[in-house]
Amino acid sequence: MNKYEMMFIVKANADEKAIAKTAEDLKSVITSMKGELTDSKELGSKELAYPIKKEKVGYYFVYNFNATADIVAELDRKARIDESVLRHMIIRLDEE
Repeated sequence: MNKYEMMFIVKANADEKAIAKTAEDLKSVITSMKGELTDSKELGSKELAYPIKKEKVGYYFVYNFNATADIVAELDRKARIDESVLRHMIIRLDEE
């Protein structure tokens, strides 16, 4: 398994339960497919540099995890489908 980091932005105009559900859904993709979530950070609401899908504010999350390529592909697919996710990025971290 390789080390990855995922940052994603959720629409901030949704209620707290919807934001938490989106974050939990993406987290469950990692854990249900036998990946290992090593760190998760909730960075909170921040103003976007430019509007994304007519949204000016987003709620930021960062996940660090160990996973296989199949898990990363499924995570990317789920993030693309979920309409409350404005943007996401998954990067592979170098081995130290």
